[in-house]
Amino acid sequence: MAEPVTDVTDRAPDEPTAPEQPPAPGPRARGPWLVAAATSTVLLLLATRYGYHRDELYFLLCGRHLDWGYVDQGPLAPALARLADTVAPGSLLALRTPSALIAGAAVLLTAAIARELGAGRGGQTFAAFLAATSGIVLAPGHLLSTTTVDLLVWLAAAWCAVRLLRTGDSRWALGVGLALGVGMLNKLLPALLAAGLLAGVAVAGPRRLLRDRWVLAAAALAALLAAPTLSWQATHGFPQLSVAASIAGGDSSYSGRLDALVLQFVIISPYAVPIWVAGLVALLRRPRWRAYRAVGWAWLVVVAVVLAAGGKGYYDAPLLLVLTAAGAVVAAGWAARARWRPGLLAAGAALTVAGSAVLLLPTLPAQRLPDVVVAVNYDAGETIGWPAFADSLATVHRGLPAGQRARAVILTGNYGEAGAVARYGPARGLPAAYSGHNSMADFGRPPENADVVIAVGWQRPDRLRGWFTEVTLAGRVDQRVEVDNDENGGPIWVCRGLRRPWAQFWDAEVRHRG
Repeated sequence: MAEPVTDVTDRAPDEPTAPEQPPAPGPRARGPWLVAAATSTVLLLLATRYGYHRDELYFLLCGRHLDWGYVDQGPLAPALARLADTVAPGSLLALRTPSALIAGAAVLLTAAIARELGAGRGGQTFAAFLAATSGIVLAPGHLLSTTTVDLLVWLAAAWCAVRLLRTGDSRWALGVGLALGVGMLNKLLPALLAAGLLAGVAVAGPRRLLRDRWVLAAAALAALLAAPTLSWQATHGFPQLSVAASIAGGDSSYSGRLDALVLQFVIISPYAVPIWVAGLVALLRRPRWRAYRAVGWAWLVVVAVVLAAGGKGYYDAPLLLVLTAAGAVVAAGWAARARWRPGLLAAGAALTVAGSAVLLLPTLPAQRLPDVVVAVNYDAGETIGWPAFADSLATVHRGLPAGQRARAVILTGNYGEAGAVARYGPARGLPAAYSGHNSMADFGRPPENADVVIAVGWQRPDRLRGWFTEVTLAGRVDQRVEVDNDENGGPIWVCRGLRRPWAQFWDAEVRHRG
């Protein structure tokens, strides 16, 4: 794994160095390409295990209403979903192919950053392995999600930033601007990366970049690319900020300051924690890496903002991969100094592969998915049972009198449930589903003659009774597996007798964000 002869960073601590001159890039290596190809291949082979994630069902609906923005995201993920569903309608493999390819690209970018820092072939391959087995690559790489796109955007921007800092050629700032601008079409989070990088340069230098013409041009490029979605957000009152406030209040998975802090130590892998910590220390203190100190400070600033704002703990995870790339260089040098050390790294790597396969990928049967898997990887539970969910609604719908069935609609508590009805409902004779959750509220409200409603996703009937004169428990969701997710076992209500027209309370009372 380590190559003490060719890896220019594998020197003893007391060996003389030139503090102001960063090491030259390491040699090109084939290992990272093999690791990246294996990562994408495994993800493609497992793509159709279990089923759709709630977010993917939502993206498919958003793709039917393409716009420059949505309450909780930009247009990029819905556009990818629309493209995949157009090329291969109903194909989960097609929907997830971009994510699998992005995961492979993330592995390559992590190794490329390690190479920029001077890693030899072994160090680059080790960095690729750490990325390939990380939670932030495998879990989003299995799904189409905004997180998947963010991963590629942040790593591409970071690689360009590292090249800029190594070479001093500020034209690389245009690559940073391009990545950030495209990323803003996915979510507004790349603005946080931009703030972190600028803060890092302001703290650690080189401060000349703050007034460099290429950096200013890069900022203009990013703003130009992001202008359509920023304009949409501004026109609609920046709803992404209200969604972020809801997340900070703990109304979402992986949110809350404590969860965000804990996630820092597991989202790459517990095995990688001492490696990325070593990478952070080296970026901040290694004399020959003085040029890269802004990158270390960028992560410190970004994670501080995430924790202070109560954001989701994976927001800064791509930068953790950058620290991991730096740590892989340090670990390769450490392993080269004693014969037993590579074996220790290999043993830890083997355990990481086994843990990642079980916890992060759909390798276990859905019928026997342990609770610990869902506890660690919440998204795994949200990919199980959607056809059976639709079956449960169909059972209630068939139980209605014929006259009521003709004017009934479905009202769901979240966008995933509405997406599941849109995907699986037509084959089961279900009526249209509506929801006030995020952008679903803008896709239309029930018709005024819809005075019979099958409501799902509402754990208690209190709010429903404010809208209807009669609310009756008609059944429960049975996903036919023992999985602890947000839908399984939930109540299904039949509501009759609208108290007011839908138009009078839809926006004020049904619409919600989070």
